Amino acid sequence: MKDVTDTADGLAQWRVGVDSGGTFTDICLFDETSGKMDVWKVSSTPDDPSRGIARGVEEAMRECAGAETDPAAAVAYLGHGTTVATNALITHRGARVGLLTTAGFRDLLEIGRQKRPDLYDIFADKPQTLVPRALRFEVPERLLHDGSVETALDEDAVRRAGAGLRAAGVEAVAICFLYAFVNPAHEQRARAILEQELPGVFLCASHEIAPEFREFERLSTATVNAYLGPIMQRYIRRLTPRLDNLGLTVPPHLTQSNGGVVRFEVAAETPVRAVLSGPSTGVVAAQVIGAAAGAPDIITFDMGGTSSDVALMAGGQTARTHESQVHGYPIKAPMLDIHTVGAGGGSIARIDAGGLLKVGPDSAGADPGPVCYGRGGAEPTVTDANIVLQVLNPTHLLGGRMEVRRDLALAAIDRMAERLGMDTMATAQGIISVVTANMAKAIRVISVQRGHDPRVYALMAFGGAGPLHAVRLAQELGMPRVLIPRTPGTLCAMGLLLTDLRAEFPLTRLMPLEEASLAEIGAAAAAVTAEAEGWFAAEEIAADKRGLTRRVDMRYEGQNYELSIDLPAGPVTSETLAALRQGFTEAHRRMYGFAVEQERIFCVTFRAEAVGLVQKAELPRAALGPEAADRAIIGARRVWYPETSCFTETTLYARDRLRPGMRFDGPAIVEQMDTTTLIPPGVSAHVDEIDNLILELGQ
Repeated sequence: MKDVTDTADGLAQWRVGVDSGGTFTDICLFDETSGKMDVWKVSSTPDDPSRGIARGVEEAMRECAGAETDPAAAVAYLGHGTTVATNALITHRGARVGLLTTAGFRDLLEIGRQKRPDLYDIFADKPQTLVPRALRFEVPERLLHDGSVETALDEDAVRRAGAGLRAAGVEAVAICFLYAFVNPAHEQRARAILEQELPGVFLCASHEIAPEFREFERLSTATVNAYLGPIMQRYIRRLTPRLDNLGLTVPPHLTQSNGGVVRFEVAAETPVRAVLSGPSTGVVAAQVIGAAAGAPDIITFDMGGTSSDVALMAGGQTARTHESQVHGYPIKAPMLDIHTVGAGGGSIARIDAGGLLKVGPDSAGADPGPVCYGRGGAEPTVTDANIVLQVLNPTHLLGGRMEVRRDLALAAIDRMAERLGMDTMATAQGIISVVTANMAKAIRVISVQRGHDPRVYALMAFGGAGPLHAVRLAQELGMPRVLIPRTPGTLCAMGLLLTDLRAEFPLTRLMPLEEASLAEIGAAAAAVTAEAEGWFAAEEIAADKRGLTRRVDMRYEGQNYELSIDLPAGPVTSETLAALRQGFTEAHRRMYGFAVEQERIFCVTFRAEAVGLVQKAELPRAALGPEAADRAIIGARRVWYPETSCFTETTLYARDRLRPGMRFDGPAIVEQMDTTTLIPPGVSAHVDEIDNLILELGQ
């Protein structure tokens, strides 16, 4: 594979980022020669997302890049982020999955850690089990903790399980045996047998996707990977030829949950690592913008058509994790610490069995979409509520390219208001309030519940619906400031032009941090380093574009959870062990307030993170000017506000006419092709040097 910064035959000059959501597909373009950046947006095509992506790239290259003929030949790099995996998991529309596991562990997937999602909530719902019990097969086999065989694999039982799974019509199978992360022989053999018994079925062995200890989390990760595997493979099989037909001459890349990108063929086999593919690049872009704007402490809020994603950035850095829960499912994979909730512009509003208003997680998507799209949708959504309140333009979206029907949305919400015994406008605002509460709960998970006060952070809002709801969300959380980037609706696509190639290689080997373990620690460190070096070679990354960091997850003897500590470069020596001990002691004191100097410390999991550096887009900066914001006014619209309980005349501003230094006060609405920003009464706004729109809420 050629280096991703190369150009095709010296002609290519555009780096293209494509973020495909449930409702819209966003394209961001960066000219490597001139530094020009532009954006484009088209409706997604949920029945076959590849159609919308190919059309979006072609239109963007023609309309923005001026490439009238053979547009893809001018593309030097194409990065792609998608919510296909995220949405399939949230809406439970993955593949029909079977499971092969060690005898006696058939129900581990449901038993889990025997923890309640919420200790004091007797009505708390557990996430839906991805594999029905009838499709979970036990196989006699057993490895001990050191990888030695206690009970040999019963190959006939594997074949019988394969026959049963074939009869059940499964599309994918997860294989997870005890201690397979130490010795994968049984999983490898079981996989080989199932390849014969189940041709064409997606297979995932736990040691391939999560070669780490903790059997439940490893099982959950393998199961989610299998659940999403056929979905992602079909997606990539459809997209690849469409991009080829455009004349694309460079290999496309897909983002992972860790904010890095990998080749399509790798992503097709490891979809669980792309479950936060779309959201991760938005966080990458927010990190760059926050640093440039002098706002290192921010909470990101990315609201799209189906879901909202939030992350906390302290000191300019977003926390990374090797284990997280996505919509209730534990996943062992490197990812940015992003929390996702099923709340988007397309989230459907319903009245539950108790007669109360509920919003999401079901979404109308792009087809049929919200009622106002006029494509047959009957249930009101968050977008319909905003159309009825006239916060959104009641006649068209996307800068006039997409017509909407307020009359249809009004009729749908009027029917709901009648059932609730409420006023129509109060019902529409109620939908906004409920979805805001859902999103505020997600932010409290990553802030308040982890010891961070959201009131000392700025809220950076992006995504197609983020700026529309940002002030309401900030008010709910007591946050004083909101930051809206220049192109918020396409920020995830922009993040694709700011990220690097990235891969991580873990290896669990439990051993004490002592001189007697020096050789074993060195061997484990060398093993993950060799994997990273092999990845560099396979990706053909130039020596001066390589970055390698190594870490060790460590804990005191008897502890259940680890702290990740930097492993110094070079061979492992006595000095290395001393540095690890000091690093762990300092980290433990920082995290828990104490350290036990003489307690034994154990190394648990060794990790190597490999990074392939790519050329990145740069943010333009301009001096603050004296111009009045009046020149950006394009009209006015009557908007319903809860502050006034009536329709209030609201000034409309065009985002592309706002310049650094301009100031104005609410009530106001800022319109642009990719999003709409609501500035309610009592909120002031100004534009900073890098074209961010800063909203000041006061106390």
